Amino acid sequence: MSTNIAEMERRRAGARMGGGQKRIDAQHAKGKLTARERLDILLDEGSFEELDTYVEHDCVDFGMQDQKIPGDGVVTGSGTINGRLVFVFSQDFTVFGGSLSKRHAEKICKVMDMAMKVGAPVIGLNDSGGARIQEGVASLGGYAEVFQRNVLASGVIPQISLIMGPCAGGAVYSPAMTDFIFMVKDSSYMFVTGPEVVKTVTNEVVTQEELGGAVTHTTKTSVADLAFENDIEALMATRNFVDLLPLSNREDVPERPTSDPFDRVEESLDTVIPNNANQPYDMHEVITKVLDERDFFEVQPAHAGNILCGFGRVEGRTVGVVANQPLVLAGVLDINSSKKAARFVRFCDAFEIPIITFVDVPGFLPGTSQEHNGIIKHGAKLLFAYAEATVPKITVITRKAYGGAYDVMASKHLRGDLNYAWPTAEIAVMGAKGAVEIIFRQDRDNPDKIAEKTKEYEDRFANPFVAASRGYIDEVIYPRNTRRRIALGLRKLRGKQLENPWKKHDNIPL
Repeated sequence: MSTNIAEMERRRAGARMGGGQKRIDAQHAKGKLTARERLDILLDEGSFEELDTYVEHDCVDFGMQDQKIPGDGVVTGSGTINGRLVFVFSQDFTVFGGSLSKRHAEKICKVMDMAMKVGAPVIGLNDSGGARIQEGVASLGGYAEVFQRNVLASGVIPQISLIMGPCAGGAVYSPAMTDFIFMVKDSSYMFVTGPEVVKTVTNEVVTQEELGGAVTHTTKTSVADLAFENDIEALMATRNFVDLLPLSNREDVPERPTSDPFDRVEESLDTVIPNNANQPYDMHEVITKVLDERDFFEVQPAHAGNILCGFGRVEGRTVGVVANQPLVLAGVLDINSSKKAARFVRFCDAFEIPIITFVDVPGFLPGTSQEHNGIIKHGAKLLFAYAEATVPKITVITRKAYGGAYDVMASKHLRGDLNYAWPTAEIAVMGAKGAVEIIFRQDRDNPDKIAEKTKEYEDRFANPFVAASRGYIDEVIYPRNTRRRIALGLRKLRGKQLENPWKKHDNIPL
Protein backbone atom coordinates (compact mmCIF):
# COMPACT_ATOMS: atom_id res chain seq x y z
CA MET A 1 0.00 0.00 0.00
CA SER A 2 2.78 2.40 0.93
CA THR A 3 4.32 1.86 -2.51
CA ASN A 4 1.06 2.82 -4.21
CA ILE A 5 0.70 5.93 -2.09
CA ALA A 6 4.29 6.89 -2.83
CA GLU A 7 3.62 6.51 -6.55
CA MET A 8 0.50 8.71 -6.28
CA GLU A 9 2.46 11.36 -4.39
CA ARG A 10 5.22 11.25 -7.00
CA ARG A 11 2.72 11.77 -9.80
CA ARG A 12 0.97 14.57 -7.95
CA ALA A 13 4.27 16.32 -7.33
CA GLY A 14 5.05 16.02 -11.03
CA ALA A 15 1.69 17.55 -11.96
CA ARG A 16 2.21 20.44 -9.53
CA MET A 17 5.52 21.30 -11.17
CA GLY A 18 3.80 21.93 -14.50
CA GLY A 19 6.37 22.72 -17.16
CA GLY A 20 9.25 22.55 -14.66
CA GLN A 21 11.16 24.91 -12.40
CA LYS A 22 12.87 26.77 -15.25
CA ARG A 23 9.54 27.79 -16.78
CA ILE A 24 8.09 28.62 -13.38
CA ASP A 25 11.04 30.95 -12.79
CA ALA A 26 10.43 32.55 -16.21
CA GLN A 27 6.79 33.14 -15.24
CA HIS A 28 7.86 34.79 -11.99
CA ALA A 29 10.43 36.90 -13.85
CA LYS A 30 7.57 38.45 -15.85
CA GLY A 31 5.84 39.46 -12.60
CA LYS A 32 3.24 36.73 -13.07
CA LEU A 33 2.11 33.99 -10.71
CA THR A 34 1.72 30.37 -11.76
CA ALA A 35 -1.68 28.79 -12.34
CA ARG A 36 -1.71 27.12 -8.92
CA GLU A 37 -0.39 30.16 -7.05
CA ARG A 38 -3.26 32.16 -8.49
CA LEU A 39 -5.80 29.63 -7.23
CA ASP A 40 -4.19 29.72 -3.78
CA ILE A 41 -4.91 33.46 -3.58
CA LEU A 42 -8.34 33.37 -5.21
CA LEU A 43 -9.83 30.56 -3.13
CA ASP A 44 -10.26 30.09 0.60
CA GLU A 45 -7.24 28.37 2.15
CA GLY A 46 -7.40 24.61 1.78
CA SER A 47 -10.71 24.66 -0.12
CA PHE A 48 -9.47 23.80 -3.62
CA GLU A 49 -10.37 20.32 -4.84
CA GLU A 50 -8.67 19.53 -8.12
CA LEU A 51 -10.15 17.43 -10.90
CA ASP A 52 -8.37 15.77 -13.83
CA THR A 53 -4.90 16.23 -12.34
CA TYR A 54 -3.43 13.45 -14.49
CA VAL A 55 -5.10 14.18 -17.85
CA GLU A 56 -2.66 14.20 -20.78
CA HIS A 57 -3.08 15.09 -24.44
CA ASP A 58 -3.45 12.37 -27.06
CA CYS A 59 -1.64 14.10 -29.93
CA VAL A 60 0.93 11.99 -31.81
CA ASP A 61 1.93 14.50 -34.49
CA PHE A 62 5.13 16.59 -34.58
CA GLY A 63 6.74 14.51 -31.81
CA MET A 64 4.08 15.46 -29.27
CA GLN A 65 3.77 11.84 -28.12
CA ASP A 66 7.11 12.33 -26.37
CA GLN A 67 6.02 15.54 -24.62
CA LYS A 68 3.30 14.74 -22.12
CA ILE A 69 2.79 16.67 -18.91
CA PRO A 70 0.03 15.75 -16.41
CA GLY A 71 -2.78 18.32 -16.40
CA ASP A 72 -2.10 19.35 -19.99
CA GLY A 73 -1.78 23.06 -19.35
CA VAL A 74 -4.85 23.81 -17.23
CA VAL A 75 -5.67 23.31 -13.54
CA THR A 76 -9.39 22.69 -12.96
CA GLY A 77 -11.65 22.05 -10.00
CA SER A 78 -13.75 23.75 -7.35
CA GLY A 79 -13.28 25.64 -4.12
CA THR A 80 -14.90 28.31 -2.00
CA ILE A 81 -14.66 32.08 -1.78
CA ASN A 82 -15.67 33.25 1.69
CA GLY A 83 -17.36 29.90 2.14
CA ARG A 84 -19.38 29.98 -1.11
CA LEU A 85 -18.86 27.40 -3.86
CA VAL A 86 -17.20 28.34 -7.16
CA PHE A 87 -15.77 26.32 -10.03
CA VAL A 88 -12.46 27.37 -11.54
CA PHE A 89 -10.00 26.73 -14.31
CA SER A 90 -6.53 28.23 -14.39
CA GLN A 91 -4.43 27.95 -17.51
CA ASP A 92 -0.78 27.06 -16.94
CA PHE A 93 1.53 29.02 -19.23
CA THR A 94 4.48 26.85 -18.18
CA VAL A 95 2.93 23.88 -20.02
CA PHE A 96 3.01 24.37 -23.81
CA GLY A 97 2.42 28.08 -23.27
CA GLY A 98 -1.01 27.33 -21.83
CA SER A 99 -2.16 26.41 -25.33
CA LEU A 100 -5.54 24.72 -25.63
CA SER A 101 -5.67 21.12 -26.78
CA LYS A 102 -8.68 18.83 -27.09
CA ARG A 103 -8.05 17.36 -23.62
CA HIS A 104 -7.38 20.81 -22.16
CA ALA A 105 -10.77 21.94 -23.49
CA GLU A 106 -12.49 18.83 -22.14
CA LYS A 107 -11.21 19.65 -18.66
CA ILE A 108 -12.67 23.17 -18.87
CA CYS A 109 -15.96 21.84 -20.23
CA LYS A 110 -16.22 19.35 -17.37
CA VAL A 111 -16.08 22.00 -14.65
CA MET A 112 -18.49 24.24 -16.59
CA ASP A 113 -20.95 21.35 -16.88
CA MET A 114 -20.68 20.67 -13.15
CA ALA A 115 -21.17 24.35 -12.34
CA MET A 116 -24.36 24.37 -14.40
CA LYS A 117 -25.66 21.23 -12.69
CA VAL A 118 -25.22 22.51 -9.15
CA GLY A 119 -25.66 26.24 -9.79
CA ALA A 120 -22.35 27.92 -8.97
CA PRO A 121 -20.20 30.60 -10.66
CA VAL A 122 -17.36 29.76 -13.05
CA ILE A 123 -14.15 31.76 -12.83
CA GLY A 124 -11.65 31.34 -15.65
CA LEU A 125 -8.03 32.42 -15.25
CA ASN A 126 -6.80 32.86 -18.81
CA ASP A 127 -3.09 32.71 -19.62
CA SER A 128 -2.71 30.96 -22.94
CA GLY A 129 -0.95 31.20 -26.28
CA GLY A 130 -4.17 30.10 -27.99
CA ALA A 131 -4.98 26.94 -29.92
CA ARG A 132 -2.34 24.20 -29.80
CA ILE A 133 -1.14 24.27 -33.40
CA GLN A 134 0.11 20.67 -33.35
CA GLU A 135 -3.48 19.45 -32.86
CA GLY A 136 -5.00 21.47 -35.70
CA VAL A 137 -8.78 21.29 -35.99
CA ALA A 138 -9.13 19.20 -32.80
CA SER A 139 -7.98 22.26 -30.85
CA LEU A 140 -10.43 24.49 -32.72
CA GLY A 141 -13.18 22.03 -31.93
CA GLY A 142 -12.19 22.24 -28.29
CA TYR A 143 -12.64 26.02 -28.31
CA ALA A 144 -16.07 25.67 -29.89
CA GLU A 145 -17.11 23.23 -27.16
CA VAL A 146 -16.15 25.85 -24.55
CA PHE A 147 -17.97 28.59 -26.49
CA GLN A 148 -21.16 26.53 -26.57
CA ARG A 149 -21.07 26.16 -22.80
CA ASN A 150 -20.46 29.88 -22.32
CA VAL A 151 -23.66 30.54 -24.24
CA LEU A 152 -25.73 27.96 -22.37
CA ALA A 153 -24.44 29.21 -19.01
CA SER A 154 -25.17 32.86 -19.81
CA GLY A 155 -27.84 34.16 -17.45
CA VAL A 156 -27.84 30.88 -15.51
CA ILE A 157 -24.59 31.16 -13.52
CA PRO A 158 -22.20 34.12 -13.22
CA GLN A 159 -19.15 33.76 -15.46
CA ILE A 160 -16.03 35.79 -14.70
CA SER A 161 -12.85 35.89 -16.80
CA LEU A 162 -9.48 37.01 -15.50
CA ILE A 163 -7.07 37.73 -18.33
CA MET A 164 -3.65 37.20 -16.76
CA GLY A 165 -1.51 36.72 -19.83
CA PRO A 166 -1.93 36.47 -23.59
CA CYS A 167 -5.36 35.80 -25.02
CA ALA A 168 -5.31 35.81 -28.81
CA GLY A 169 -7.24 34.55 -31.81
CA GLY A 170 -10.29 32.42 -31.11
CA ALA A 171 -9.32 32.34 -27.43
CA VAL A 172 -10.74 35.84 -26.90
CA TYR A 173 -14.30 34.80 -27.67
CA SER A 174 -14.85 32.68 -24.60
CA PRO A 175 -14.03 35.58 -22.22
CA ALA A 176 -16.05 37.92 -24.45
CA MET A 177 -19.17 35.85 -23.77
CA THR A 178 -18.69 35.84 -20.00
CA ASP A 179 -20.31 38.42 -17.76
CA PHE A 180 -17.25 40.31 -16.52
CA ILE A 181 -13.62 40.52 -17.63
CA PHE A 182 -10.76 41.66 -15.39
CA MET A 183 -7.28 42.29 -16.83
CA VAL A 184 -3.78 42.92 -15.50
CA LYS A 185 -1.82 45.91 -16.74
CA ASP A 186 1.35 45.29 -18.76
CA SER A 187 1.08 41.49 -18.61
CA SER A 188 -2.27 40.63 -20.21
CA TYR A 189 -3.73 41.38 -23.60
CA MET A 190 -6.60 40.35 -25.86
CA PHE A 191 -6.82 40.61 -29.64
CA VAL A 192 -8.16 38.60 -32.55
CA THR A 193 -5.02 39.17 -34.62
CA GLY A 194 -1.64 40.13 -33.19
CA PRO A 195 0.66 43.03 -34.07
CA GLU A 196 2.58 40.99 -36.67
CA VAL A 197 -0.56 40.11 -38.62
CA VAL A 198 -1.84 43.67 -38.36
CA LYS A 199 1.43 44.96 -39.80
CA THR A 200 1.33 42.43 -42.66
CA VAL A 201 -2.29 43.14 -43.63
CA THR A 202 -2.69 46.88 -42.94
CA ASN A 203 0.90 48.15 -42.59
CA GLU A 204 0.03 49.50 -39.13
CA VAL A 205 2.79 49.29 -36.53
CA VAL A 206 1.33 48.75 -33.08
CA THR A 207 2.48 47.18 -29.81
CA GLN A 208 0.63 44.39 -28.03
CA GLU A 209 -0.28 46.81 -25.26
CA GLU A 210 -1.65 49.44 -27.64
CA LEU A 211 -3.55 46.87 -29.66
CA GLY A 212 -5.16 44.91 -26.86
CA GLY A 213 -3.72 45.72 -23.45
CA ALA A 214 -5.63 46.23 -20.23
CA VAL A 215 -5.76 50.02 -20.55
CA THR A 216 -6.96 49.84 -24.15
CA HIS A 217 -9.77 47.43 -23.30
CA THR A 218 -10.95 49.25 -20.17
CA THR A 219 -10.94 52.73 -21.70
CA LYS A 220 -11.50 52.53 -25.46
CA THR A 221 -13.17 49.26 -26.34
CA SER A 222 -15.13 48.36 -23.15
CA VAL A 223 -14.18 44.71 -23.77
CA ALA A 224 -12.84 44.50 -20.19
CA ASP A 225 -14.38 45.89 -17.02
CA LEU A 226 -11.40 46.57 -14.77
CA ALA A 227 -7.61 46.77 -15.05
CA PHE A 228 -5.36 45.93 -12.10
CA GLU A 229 -1.69 46.55 -11.39
CA ASN A 230 -0.76 42.90 -10.81
CA ASP A 231 -2.08 39.36 -10.41
CA ILE A 232 -2.64 39.65 -6.66
CA GLU A 233 -4.75 42.82 -6.93
CA ALA A 234 -6.91 41.23 -9.63
CA LEU A 235 -7.45 38.04 -7.62
CA MET A 236 -8.30 39.85 -4.38
CA ALA A 237 -10.75 42.13 -6.20
CA THR A 238 -12.38 39.04 -7.69
CA ARG A 239 -12.90 37.63 -4.21
CA ASN A 240 -14.70 40.82 -3.18
CA PHE A 241 -16.68 40.88 -6.39
CA VAL A 242 -17.93 37.29 -6.19
CA ASP A 243 -19.19 38.09 -2.69
CA LEU A 244 -21.73 40.45 -4.28
CA LEU A 245 -23.17 37.97 -6.79
CA PRO A 246 -25.78 35.23 -6.37
CA LEU A 247 -24.50 31.72 -7.02
CA SER A 248 -26.97 31.22 -9.87
CA ASN A 249 -30.27 32.47 -11.26
CA ARG A 250 -32.02 30.06 -8.87
CA GLU A 251 -30.46 31.64 -5.77
CA ASP A 252 -31.33 34.85 -3.97
CA VAL A 253 -28.81 37.68 -3.76
CA PRO A 254 -26.24 37.14 -1.00
CA GLU A 255 -26.83 38.83 2.31
CA ARG A 256 -24.28 39.76 4.93
CA PRO A 257 -24.67 41.39 8.34
CA THR A 258 -24.34 45.17 8.48
CA SER A 259 -24.31 47.66 11.32
CA ASP A 260 -25.27 50.51 8.98
CA PRO A 261 -28.82 51.64 9.95
CA PHE A 262 -31.36 51.41 7.10
CA ASP A 263 -32.75 54.82 8.13
CA ARG A 264 -29.41 56.61 8.33
CA VAL A 265 -30.04 60.28 7.54
CA GLU A 266 -27.57 62.03 5.22
CA GLU A 267 -28.12 65.75 5.77
CA SER A 268 -25.41 66.61 3.24
CA LEU A 269 -27.55 65.24 0.39
CA ASP A 270 -29.94 68.16 0.88
CA THR A 271 -27.24 70.50 -0.44
CA VAL A 272 -25.38 68.29 -2.93
CA ILE A 273 -27.23 69.78 -5.94
CA PRO A 274 -25.66 73.16 -6.90
CA ASN A 275 -27.89 76.24 -7.18
CA ASN A 276 -26.64 76.77 -10.74
CA ALA A 277 -28.40 74.19 -12.95
CA ASN A 278 -25.37 74.05 -15.25
CA GLN A 279 -22.89 73.30 -12.48
CA PRO A 280 -21.84 69.65 -12.14
CA TYR A 281 -21.53 67.56 -9.00
CA ASP A 282 -20.16 64.08 -8.39
CA MET A 283 -22.88 61.41 -8.46
CA HIS A 284 -20.45 59.08 -6.66
CA GLU A 285 -21.21 61.08 -3.51
CA VAL A 286 -24.93 60.38 -3.80
CA ILE A 287 -24.40 56.67 -4.50
CA THR A 288 -21.94 56.00 -1.69
CA LYS A 289 -24.01 57.88 0.90
CA VAL A 290 -26.99 55.68 0.12
CA LEU A 291 -25.23 52.29 0.11
CA ASP A 292 -24.14 50.25 3.14
CA GLU A 293 -20.80 51.36 4.57
CA ARG A 294 -20.44 53.65 1.52
CA ASP A 295 -19.09 50.65 -0.37
CA PHE A 296 -19.57 50.77 -4.17
CA PHE A 297 -17.93 48.26 -6.51
CA GLU A 298 -17.90 50.11 -9.82
CA VAL A 299 -17.52 48.29 -13.14
CA GLN A 300 -16.07 49.90 -16.27
CA PRO A 301 -15.11 53.07 -14.35
CA ALA A 302 -12.65 54.12 -17.08
CA HIS A 303 -15.13 53.80 -19.97
CA ALA A 304 -18.18 55.98 -20.73
CA GLY A 305 -17.77 57.95 -17.52
CA ASN A 306 -21.01 59.82 -18.16
CA ILE A 307 -22.83 56.83 -16.69
CA LEU A 308 -21.89 54.90 -13.56
CA CYS A 309 -22.61 51.19 -13.08
CA GLY A 310 -21.75 48.96 -10.18
CA PHE A 311 -22.81 46.95 -7.17
CA GLY A 312 -23.36 47.73 -3.53
CA ARG A 313 -25.56 46.63 -0.66
CA VAL A 314 -28.62 47.99 1.10
CA GLU A 315 -29.46 46.31 4.42
CA GLY A 316 -26.76 43.77 3.61
CA ARG A 317 -28.34 42.64 0.32
CA THR A 318 -26.80 43.22 -3.11
CA VAL A 319 -28.21 45.89 -5.42
CA GLY A 320 -27.13 47.10 -8.85
CA VAL A 321 -26.71 50.83 -9.34
CA VAL A 322 -26.99 52.81 -12.59
CA ALA A 323 -26.50 56.58 -12.44
CA ASN A 324 -25.89 59.48 -14.77
CA GLN A 325 -22.65 61.33 -13.93
CA PRO A 326 -22.97 65.14 -14.30
CA LEU A 327 -19.18 65.51 -14.08
CA VAL A 328 -18.72 63.88 -17.51
CA LEU A 329 -20.50 65.33 -20.55
CA ALA A 330 -23.13 66.67 -18.13
CA GLY A 331 -24.40 63.11 -17.71
CA VAL A 332 -25.73 62.95 -21.25
CA LEU A 333 -26.58 59.58 -22.80
CA ASP A 334 -24.50 58.60 -25.83
CA ILE A 335 -23.61 55.40 -27.67
CA ASN A 336 -20.99 54.14 -25.22
CA SER A 337 -22.94 54.92 -22.06
CA SER A 338 -26.10 53.32 -23.47
CA LYS A 339 -24.30 50.07 -24.31
CA LYS A 340 -22.47 50.01 -20.99
CA ALA A 341 -25.61 50.48 -18.91
CA ALA A 342 -27.79 48.20 -21.05
CA ARG A 343 -25.51 45.20 -20.55
CA PHE A 344 -25.29 45.91 -16.83
CA VAL A 345 -29.08 46.16 -16.46
CA ARG A 346 -29.54 42.88 -18.31
CA PHE A 347 -27.04 41.14 -16.04
CA CYS A 348 -28.87 42.38 -12.95
CA ASP A 349 -32.21 41.28 -14.37
CA ALA A 350 -30.88 37.82 -15.26
CA PHE A 351 -29.77 37.24 -11.67
CA GLU A 352 -32.64 38.94 -9.82
CA ILE A 353 -30.48 41.79 -8.53
CA PRO A 354 -32.65 44.87 -7.78
CA ILE A 355 -31.71 47.96 -9.77
CA ILE A 356 -31.39 51.43 -8.23
CA THR A 357 -31.26 54.23 -10.82
CA PHE A 358 -30.14 57.79 -10.08
CA VAL A 359 -31.18 60.19 -12.83
CA ASP A 360 -29.65 63.49 -13.86
CA VAL A 361 -29.75 63.43 -17.64
CA PRO A 362 -30.11 66.37 -20.05
CA GLY A 363 -30.91 64.09 -22.99
CA PHE A 364 -29.07 62.20 -25.73
CA LEU A 365 -25.84 63.58 -27.17
CA PRO A 366 -26.51 65.33 -30.49
CA GLY A 367 -24.22 65.35 -33.53
CA THR A 368 -23.43 63.63 -36.79
CA SER A 369 -20.87 61.32 -35.16
CA GLN A 370 -23.49 59.91 -32.81
CA GLU A 371 -26.21 59.67 -35.43
CA HIS A 372 -23.99 58.10 -38.10
CA ASN A 373 -22.70 55.53 -35.62
CA GLY A 374 -26.20 54.46 -34.66
CA ILE A 375 -27.20 56.26 -31.46
CA ILE A 376 -30.81 55.33 -32.27
CA LYS A 377 -30.11 51.60 -32.16
CA HIS A 378 -27.63 51.83 -29.29
CA GLY A 379 -29.85 54.09 -27.19
CA ALA A 380 -32.68 51.63 -27.78
CA LYS A 381 -30.55 48.92 -26.12
CA LEU A 382 -30.80 50.71 -22.78
CA LEU A 383 -34.49 51.41 -23.24
CA PHE A 384 -35.06 47.75 -24.12
CA ALA A 385 -33.03 46.51 -21.15
CA TYR A 386 -34.96 48.58 -18.62
CA ALA A 387 -38.32 47.81 -20.23
CA GLU A 388 -37.86 44.03 -20.20
CA ALA A 389 -36.39 43.91 -16.68
CA THR A 390 -38.73 42.33 -14.14
CA VAL A 391 -36.54 42.79 -11.05
CA PRO A 392 -37.39 45.44 -8.44
CA LYS A 393 -36.62 48.85 -9.94
CA ILE A 394 -36.34 51.99 -7.83
CA THR A 395 -35.57 55.31 -9.52
CA VAL A 396 -34.50 58.60 -7.93
CA ILE A 397 -34.44 61.73 -10.11
CA THR A 398 -32.00 64.14 -8.53
CA ARG A 399 -32.02 66.95 -11.08
CA LYS A 400 -32.58 66.91 -14.85
CA ALA A 401 -34.70 64.32 -16.62
CA TYR A 402 -35.23 65.70 -20.10
CA GLY A 403 -36.78 64.31 -23.24
CA GLY A 404 -36.56 60.69 -24.31
CA ALA A 405 -33.74 60.19 -21.82
CA TYR A 406 -36.33 60.65 -19.03
CA ASP A 407 -38.28 57.73 -20.47
CA VAL A 408 -35.22 55.55 -20.92
CA MET A 409 -33.82 55.90 -17.39
CA ALA A 410 -36.17 53.47 -15.62
CA SER A 411 -39.21 55.73 -15.75
CA LYS A 412 -42.60 54.75 -14.33
CA HIS A 413 -43.72 54.08 -17.90
CA LEU A 414 -41.11 51.30 -18.23
CA ARG A 415 -42.58 49.51 -15.21
CA GLY A 416 -40.54 51.31 -12.59
CA ASP A 417 -41.80 50.10 -9.21
CA LEU A 418 -40.98 53.12 -7.10
CA ASN A 419 -40.07 56.39 -8.78
CA TYR A 420 -38.94 59.15 -6.47
CA ALA A 421 -37.76 62.68 -7.16
CA TRP A 422 -35.85 65.20 -5.12
CA PRO A 423 -37.33 68.72 -4.91
CA THR A 424 -34.52 69.83 -7.25
CA ALA A 425 -35.78 67.54 -10.04
CA GLU A 426 -36.68 69.02 -13.43
CA ILE A 427 -38.81 66.74 -15.60
CA ALA A 428 -39.58 68.17 -19.04
CA VAL A 429 -39.27 67.60 -22.77
CA MET A 430 -36.21 69.86 -22.82
CA GLY A 431 -34.51 72.68 -20.99
CA ALA A 432 -36.42 75.94 -20.57
CA LYS A 433 -34.30 78.02 -22.98
CA GLY A 434 -34.56 75.57 -25.85
CA ALA A 435 -38.26 75.00 -25.26
CA VAL A 436 -39.12 78.70 -25.22
CA GLU A 437 -37.15 79.38 -28.40
CA ILE A 438 -39.27 76.75 -30.16
CA ILE A 439 -42.66 77.60 -28.64
CA PHE A 440 -42.16 81.37 -29.03
CA ARG A 441 -39.98 81.40 -32.11
CA GLN A 442 -41.80 84.51 -33.35
CA ASP A 443 -40.36 86.44 -30.36
CA ARG A 444 -36.73 85.38 -30.84
CA ASP A 445 -35.70 88.97 -31.55
CA ASN A 446 -37.27 90.18 -28.30
CA PRO A 447 -34.85 89.17 -25.52
CA ASP A 448 -37.08 90.57 -22.77
CA LYS A 449 -40.03 88.50 -23.94
CA ILE A 450 -37.87 85.39 -24.25
CA ALA A 451 -36.49 85.94 -20.74
CA GLU A 452 -40.02 86.36 -19.37
CA LYS A 453 -41.27 83.20 -21.08
CA THR A 454 -38.18 81.26 -19.99
CA LYS A 455 -38.88 82.20 -16.36
CA GLU A 456 -42.51 81.21 -16.85
CA TYR A 457 -41.50 77.84 -18.33
CA GLU A 458 -39.04 77.17 -15.51
CA ASP A 459 -41.67 77.98 -12.87
CA ARG A 460 -44.13 75.67 -14.61
CA PHE A 461 -41.94 72.71 -15.53
CA ALA A 462 -38.54 72.94 -13.80
CA ASN A 463 -39.83 70.96 -10.83
CA PRO A 464 -41.06 67.44 -10.10
CA PHE A 465 -44.63 68.33 -9.19
CA VAL A 466 -46.22 68.22 -12.64
CA ALA A 467 -45.01 64.62 -13.08
CA ALA A 468 -46.03 63.85 -9.49
CA SER A 469 -49.53 65.22 -10.08
CA ARG A 470 -49.95 62.67 -12.87
CA GLY A 471 -48.61 59.74 -10.86
CA TYR A 472 -45.42 59.44 -12.90
CA ILE A 473 -43.48 60.20 -9.72
CA ASP A 474 -44.62 58.30 -6.64
CA GLU A 475 -43.32 60.81 -4.16
CA VAL A 476 -41.13 63.90 -3.92
CA ILE A 477 -38.74 63.07 -1.10
CA TYR A 478 -36.18 64.79 1.09
CA PRO A 479 -32.73 63.96 -0.32
CA ARG A 480 -31.49 63.20 3.19
CA ASN A 481 -34.03 60.36 3.47
CA THR A 482 -33.07 58.65 0.19
CA ARG A 483 -31.38 55.66 1.84
CA ARG A 484 -34.39 55.02 4.07
CA ARG A 485 -36.83 55.26 1.17
CA ILE A 486 -34.78 52.85 -0.95
CA ALA A 487 -34.34 50.38 1.92
CA LEU A 488 -38.05 50.31 2.71
CA GLY A 489 -38.87 50.08 -0.98
CA LEU A 490 -36.61 47.07 -1.43
CA ARG A 491 -38.23 45.38 1.57
CA LYS A 492 -41.65 45.83 0.00
CA LEU A 493 -40.51 44.57 -3.37
CA ARG A 494 -38.86 41.33 -2.21
CA GLY A 495 -41.99 39.40 -3.05
CA LYS A 496 -42.45 41.06 -6.44
CA GLN A 497 -43.81 38.79 -9.16
CA LEU A 498 -43.80 39.93 -12.77
CA GLU A 499 -43.40 37.87 -15.92
CA ASN A 500 -42.96 38.91 -19.53
CA PRO A 501 -45.04 37.20 -22.23
CA TRP A 502 -43.78 33.75 -23.25
CA LYS A 503 -41.21 33.87 -26.02
CA LYS A 504 -38.29 31.79 -27.21
CA HIS A 505 -36.13 34.85 -26.71
CA ASP A 506 -36.38 38.56 -27.41
CA ASN A 507 -34.74 40.39 -30.28
CA ILE A 508 -32.88 43.21 -28.56
CA PRO A 509 -31.58 45.86 -31.01
CA LEU A 510 -27.99 44.67 -31.21
